[in-house]
Amino acid sequence: MLPDPALPATARPLALVTGVGRTRGLGAAIARRLAASGWDIAFSHWSPYDERMDWGAEPGATEAVPAALTGSGAAAVAVEADLADPDSPARLMDTVQERLGGVSALVMCHCESVASGLLETTADSFDRHLAVNARATWQLVREFGLRFTGEHGTGRILALTSDHTVGNLPYGASKGALDRIVIAAARELSALGVTANVVDPGPVDTGWMSPRVREECLRHTPLGRLATPEDTADLVEFLCSPRGGWVNGQLLTSDGGLSA
Repeated sequence: MLPDPALPATARPLALVTGVGRTRGLGAAIARRLAASGWDIAFSHWSPYDERMDWGAEPGATEAVPAALTGSGAAAVAVEADLADPDSPARLMDTVQERLGGVSALVMCHCESVASGLLETTADSFDRHLAVNARATWQLVREFGLRFTGEHGTGRILALTSDHTVGNLPYGASKGALDRIVIAAARELSALGVTANVVDPGPVDTGWMSPRVREECLRHTPLGRLATPEDTADLVEFLCSPRGGWVNGQLLTSDGGLSA
C-alpha cells in the first residue's frame, strides 16, 4: 500500500533504497523524505566502495541514518550488499523480505562511479560499472517484479541516472542503460500496476565537488544555485505517492534547467 495518514503505523508500506552509504548522499536524503511521509525503509550500502573513493567512508553513517528514520516513526533496517556480485540482488531482497516484509517501492541510488575518459578507462573498470550500474539494476527490478504482491497501482520503481559521459565514460555509459531497463519495466510489469521511472538529478554536491566543479556548475545553472539532495528527494517522494501514480516510463530531470 501507499502511505495513508489515517492508517496505523503497522500499515506503513516498505521502500527499499539502495546506495545509502553516507548521510550527505542522495540515497540518505530520499530515505529520510520517504520515512517522514509514511514509509518504512530498508536500505543497502557497501562500505568498501566509499573507502576507495576520494571522499572516504563516513564513520557512523549506517547508525545515523536508521536513527533519523526511526525518529520519523519508520521501521528501518540496513543491509550491506556488494551489488557487483550477481547473487547479491536476490540475497538483498531475501533479507529485506525476511526482516520487514514485502517491498512496495524500489528506489535505486547505488552506483559505481570512477571518473575516467575514453582513452584511459580499463576493461576491468568498464565491466565493474556495467555490473553495478546496469546489471544489478536489472536484477533488482526483476526480483521486485517476481515478488510484488501489492494492490494494483501501488508498486513503484525508480532509478537515479546521469547524462555525464565526457571524461566519465564508464559511469555515463552504464547509467545510460537505465532508461531502457525502466521502459521495459513500465511495460512488462503493467499487469501488476507497477510504475517505473528514471530520475536524472543533475550535479548535486554531496561532498564530491571541487571548488572548480562547483563554480562551473553554478555558472551553467539557470536558477543560480546548486541542487541539494533534498530537491531530488522531494521529486522521488512525489513519484512514490498516489499523486505520482500516473507518471510511468519517463525520464525526469531535476537539475534546475542545467540540461535544457
